[in-house]
Formats: sequence, C-alpha cells, structure tokens
Amino acid sequence: MKIAIVGTGYVGLVTGTCFAEMGVEVFCVDIDRQKIENLRNGVVPIYEPGLEEMVIRNYEVGRLHFTTDLTEVLDQVEIVFSAVGTPPDEDGSADLKYVLDVARTIGRAMNKYLLVVTKSTVPVGTARRIRQTIADELDRRGVTIDFDIASNPEFLKEGAAVKDFMHPDRIVVGVESDRARRLMEKLYHPFMLNNFRIIYMDIPSAEMTKYAANAMLATRISFMNDMANLCEIIGADVNMVRKGIGADTRIGSSFLYAGCGYGGSCFPKDVKALISTASDHGYPMRILQAVEDVNEEQKTLLFRKLSAHFGGDLQGRKVAMWGLAFKPETDDMREAPSLVLIDRLLEAGCQITAYDPVAIPEARRRIGDRIAYAKNIYETVEGADVLMVVTEWKEFRLPAWARIRSLMKTPLILDGRNIYNIAEIEEAGFTYHCIGR
Repeated sequence: MKIAIVGTGYVGLVTGTCFAEMGVEVFCVDIDRQKIENLRNGVVPIYEPGLEEMVIRNYEVGRLHFTTDLTEVLDQVEIVFSAVGTPPDEDGSADLKYVLDVARTIGRAMNKYLLVVTKSTVPVGTARRIRQTIADELDRRGVTIDFDIASNPEFLKEGAAVKDFMHPDRIVVGVESDRARRLMEKLYHPFMLNNFRIIYMDIPSAEMTKYAANAMLATRISFMNDMANLCEIIGADVNMVRKGIGADTRIGSSFLYAGCGYGGSCFPKDVKALISTASDHGYPMRILQAVEDVNEEQKTLLFRKLSAHFGGDLQGRKVAMWGLAFKPETDDMREAPSLVLIDRLLEAGCQITAYDPVAIPEARRRIGDRIAYAKNIYETVEGADVLMVVTEWKEFRLPAWARIRSLMKTPLILDGRNIYNIAEIEEAGFTYHCIGR
C-alpha cells in the first residue's frame, strides 16, 4: 500500500515514519526544501525519542521517501494525509490556509480516485470545506474524478509519540462512504492484529473528538492548578488531595498534577480554537474560557512568588532556570511557561541563565541571547539568587544539593513542578517554595 503524508512537522513525520515501520510505502511531502534535504540525510527536525533511528531505517530500506512535490506522487498513492499546520489566528480560530492549499493542489493534479484524510487538528466543518475546494478545482479542469474525504485525528503525546502511534489506546476514523472505510481498514489492518481499538464515526464527530479530548485534559490541569492555589492559601497539600481524588475510579489520576501551566502545540491552540468555534455559533464556552484564563495566570506564578520573596526588588537578581521546553522529552517550546516567565523576569531587570537537555537550540531560535545558556545544571546555578524549576526533566530529580547550595548566592528554590521532597530540600539548607503545598 502506498500513501502520501503532506507536512513533515511533528504529526506528519511521526505518522509517516510509523506507517512505514508497519510496511506501508510512504511519501512524506513538505515545501521546505532544506527540511526535506536534511531528512534524506538522516537529520530529523524535531526531538522525539526513537524517531530518528526509525526514520533512517525506513528511508534506507526504501519504504520512506521525502519530496517537495505532492503532484509527482499523487498517481502512485491511494491515500493522502494532510498533516500541515493549523496555527491560531489573532482571534484564536484555527488558520486553515495550509489545509486548503493542500486541497487545491490535490484538486488541480489528481487523475484517479483518492482518499483525502485530515490528520491535522481542524475545526468541525473543515472536511466540507476540503471537499468543496477539491471539487471546485476539478470543475475548473472540466473533469469528473471520484474522491472521498475522511478525518483521522492524532492523539500523540510529545515525548511518547512513537509509542503512542505504535500502541494506541484508540484510533478515531471519521468516514462518509464504505469505500473510504475499507481503505482505512486496510491501512490500519496491522494495528487491528494487536486488537487495538478503532472507532468509526461520522466526520464532524471525529473532528470534534480531537478538540474535546484536548479540552478535557487541559481542563483537568487548570482545575488542579486552581485547587493547588487554594490549597496553599488554606494550608492543605495538593499532592495529598490529588491522591485522594485520583483514587476515585470515576476521576482517575491522569493529568491531575499541579504546576506552572500547560503549553505545547495542542492544548493552548485547541482550547482557543474551540472557544472561537463556539463563539462563531453564538455559544459561549464558559468552562473552557476559565481553563484558559487559569492557565495564563498560572504561567506567571513563579514570577509572583519570586517578587513576593524579595519584596518586589528584582532589579539585577540572577535567576537560574532548569527547563525551557513545555514538557520533558521534547524540544518544543510552543506556548511554554518558560517563555512567559522569561519575559516577566527580564522586564523586572533580572539576569537569567537557563539549562535544558535538548531545547537550548530552539530557545536560541526563539529568544536569542536575551538570556544566557549553561552546559549543565551546576553551571546554571553559579551565583544565582534563585533556582526556578520549570520543566520536570529526569536529570533534575536527584542533583547534588550540597554542591548547588555552595554555588548559589541565595539558597532559594522555586519548584514549578512539585518534584522535590520539602523536608529534604529544607534540610539541605534551602528556602523552598512549590505549588499548592
């Protein structure tokens, strides 16, 4: 079976590579010539555990191809996946420019039946727009060619995307014809052999499922952050509260960890887009608006704790920051709490030295030399007035506290991820502030 994946970003590259790993011949398409050339040379543009080895292996055996021209592969494939970006517009709605560009290209160049599958996260109703765009291009050519549209949203966690794709807890497929369903069943047959659950539904429901899933997870995070802030005020411990409510099988323990806010490519964008979609239809998403508001406020929490500790006198303070990526096991800094925190600290006159195991190149691209970058956790804290823990990388969990204490000017730790034992840190001679404890 041969398929094309348009877009070699996070979703497209993982999707294409994993399908190739299962024996499908995959053409990955991207307009970025340098990115395609790098991929042909084994240079992967994102950090994702296990992905680079899989890309190289499947490229070398000829199951994975990279090209900048979608039109040259359309006659060879049965399915085209659209996995291009859908960045938020100024009003929070999803920008479908790239999605519709792909549809126009397909309509202008297709010569036989194709199943066009949306992998990108798109608002409900996008499939109809894709269908109409392709049909309009076919009309302009004066030809009649059958095609189908489908929706197959991704549910990949950054840092575990390869594992999630190869061992999914569910696969959601929205189709509107038996022919499209049979093709998707053929493509996902290797996964069905392992009894993975494939849920077929109508296309609008599939489009909504992706947004609803991310919105629910974001809601749980903001809910716990709100609870954590209240716990701090009244003297409760949010970790104990989390264990108590997480033991309820109706609730469960996933995504109930308090912290300094969520970020990344999905939750912020999708919550905003769902709010915008509802607004377009005259319905206010009151809960999701609160979810977003809580999250934006939470990203400033460590700054507010630092300001309170020093009585608002932050000019010239040296801040050590552990973690820049929005979560561990990725170099993704989209909507990362670290970016908000850095802006606030610099505005207050602080000097920042940061360390992240993989995200420093991405940080340099985004913020340049506005901050200093260290080679390891110990270099980061030299002469620092405070250590801020922003991303919960594993290598941050058991440092040599005596060494850190000797390197810092002021023994102050602000833990934005609640990863340390309060008694142990205080016994090591630090003033320790976390979230909700």
